[in-house]
Amino acid sequence: MHRIIELDDLYEIRIRKATPSRVSRPIQPKHQTCLEWLNLISSLYSFFYSAALAVGMLVTLPYWLFQMVRHGKYRKGLAERLGRVPARLNLPRDGEPAIWVHAVSVGEVLAVTGLVKELQRRSPQHRIFVSTTTDTGQALARKRFGDPHVFYFPMNFAFAIRPYMRALHPQMIVIAETEFWPNFLRFARDSGARIVVVNARISDRSWPSYRRFRRVLRRWLINVDLFLAQTPEDAIRLQDIGAIPERVRVSGNLKFDIPAPDPPPIVDRLRRSIAQSSADPVLVCGSTVDGEEPLLLRAFENLRVQHTRAVMILAPRHPERFPAVAALLAQMSLQFWRRSLWNGQPLNGGVLLLDTIGELAALYAIADVAFVGGSLVPRGGHNIIEPAQYGVATVVGNHTENFRDIVGLFQSRGAVRIAGPAELPLVFMELLADDEKRRALGQRAAETMRSQVGATSRTAEELQRLLVQP
Repeated sequence: MHRIIELDDLYEIRIRKATPSRVSRPIQPKHQTCLEWLNLISSLYSFFYSAALAVGMLVTLPYWLFQMVRHGKYRKGLAERLGRVPARLNLPRDGEPAIWVHAVSVGEVLAVTGLVKELQRRSPQHRIFVSTTTDTGQALARKRFGDPHVFYFPMNFAFAIRPYMRALHPQMIVIAETEFWPNFLRFARDSGARIVVVNARISDRSWPSYRRFRRVLRRWLINVDLFLAQTPEDAIRLQDIGAIPERVRVSGNLKFDIPAPDPPPIVDRLRRSIAQSSADPVLVCGSTVDGEEPLLLRAFENLRVQHTRAVMILAPRHPERFPAVAALLAQMSLQFWRRSLWNGQPLNGGVLLLDTIGELAALYAIADVAFVGGSLVPRGGHNIIEPAQYGVATVVGNHTENFRDIVGLFQSRGAVRIAGPAELPLVFMELLADDEKRRALGQRAAETMRSQVGATSRTAEELQRLLVQP
C-alpha cells in the first residue's frame, strides 16, 4: 500500500533541499514530483494570502484614509511603499554587493545602528541600505545613515516588493526583531538573497497567536537562513513556531549595546532652568500611552504635597496624542508647558509636556526617578534600557510582557521597581524620600547594563560568516 504524502512530508523534503550541508541522505528522484507539488502549494498559499491581504486592505481603507487625513500617518513615503524606488537612493553599480537592513521604527533603528556601522567596518565593499515602516523611524534612519541609503519598506505585495529587489540586488537582507511578512520573505528568497532575522524575539503577547498558525508559519519561515535570538527562551519559541532548529542561535540583545545619545541643547537648558529655580525632584515619565497619563498625573499631585517644587517631564509615546495630553493637563488645572513653546520659564511645581521627537532618551539623564510607560495598562511595556544606562532609578507598571526578559533580568538583580496603579504614588514617594536607596537602585541598573554588552559584535560575526558561505 502506498503511503499518502502529506503537506508536512513535503515541508521536510524542502528543508532537506534547502539545507544540503546538514543532511546525510540525498533527496531521491522520486521526491522531485513532491517538490514540484510543494512549489505549487507554496504559490497557492502566496496567492490566497495576497488576495486576503488585498481584500483586507479594501475593507479597512476608510480607517487608513482617516489616519492619513486626521493624523498625517502613512502619507509620507506612500509612493515608496507602493514600489516606487526613490531617485535619491545611491543604488549599487553593476556587480557591487548590497545589504538591505529593515528596522520598523525608532527602537529598531537605534538597535541596528551599531550593527550597520560594524558591518560597514567589516565589509566595506558592501553598500548598505536601511528601510523603515514608521515616519519617526524614517526620520531617525535618515539622520543616522543619510538620505541616499534610507527608504520606506514596501507593502507586502509583489508589485511593491519586486522593484526594490531589482534595484538593490541584495546579497543579504537583515530584518530586525520579528517582521515575518510572507510575500516579502518568499520574493527575497527567490531573488537569491540570504535572509537573517536579528535581535529576534517572540513576546508573551504574540506567542499564542504565532503558535495557533504555526503550520502555516513554518512554510514561510523556511525562507529564513538564520535567526539570531535575544535569549534562549526566544530561540525555543522560534523553533516552536516553525523555525528550523539548526538555523536558530542566540546572540543577545542589540539594545544593550546602544550608546547613550549625544545630549541635544535642551538637556543643558533644562539643567540650568531646574538649578536656577530650585526645582526638585525631577520625575521623567517616558513613552506613556492612552490611559496612563491620568494615573501618573494624580501620582504627581500626591507627590507635590511633600515636594512642592517637583517637576514632571511627560513624554507620550505617539506624537498624534500630544494635543489630547495637553488638553488633559489643562482639564486637571496643572501648570504645564509644551516643550515646543517653552522659553526657559521656571518649571518648579509643574509639568513639561515633551511634544517633540528624539529628545526623550537624553532627558532621562536629568531624572531623579524615571517611569517607562506602556506598562500601567495592558500594552506590553517599553524598553527600560534608556534610563538604566544613565544609572537612573527606574519604575515600570505590571504589564511588561513585550520586554519580559529585560525586565526579568533587571528585576532579578534588584535593578528596577514594579508597581501597579495603586502602589505607584507610594513607590515614587519612597524612592524620593531615601537618597541612598534611590541611588543604589540606579547603580544596580547601570551595572546590569554593562554586564550584557557584546551582542552587536556577535551578530556581525554571524552575518559575516553567512556572507562568505557559497
